[in-house]
Amino acid sequence: MNPLKTLTMFAIGALVLTAPAFSPSSFAISAWLDDTELQRFKGATIDGRYVNGKHFTEHYGSDGRLNYVEAAMTLRGHWSITQGTLCTIYDFDETGGCYRVSRVDTNCYEFYFVSRTEQAAPGPGDGKPRWTARGAIQGHPSACQDEPAV
Repeated sequence: MNPLKTLTMFAIGALVLTAPAFSPSSFAISAWLDDTELQRFKGATIDGRYVNGKHFTEHYGSDGRLNYVEAAMTLRGHWSITQGTLCTIYDFDETGGCYRVSRVDTNCYEFYFVSRTEQAAPGPGDGKPRWTARGAIQGHPSACQDEPAV
């Protein structure tokens, strides 16, 4: 076998083996869901995981209300679609925000933080939203994997 080809295969293998177990996919960031596509969350509940591995469940009510559960914590608030972002704003808690969302598989969505408020959406003009979570809509088989998508 060609020594250069062997070295290249070894280097690729080493990168795959040392990649983080739960990371954003290589899905093209230009494929954000638009306002119409974000409507799929209306009335839906997602189960997800943050980059740090914590699990959460969030329900987007048909009436715009929001219920969030993480371990023993429950938050309520409202959700909206604002200029291509999905915003989750909690009552009496400032940890919500607006996110760009990409669909990385049939039922797997990645959420990228862009702004803390609906007024600041769609977010930073530098085009570099921060990946924060991955989740799947309940009632359908999840296509999310804890493995890198590359």
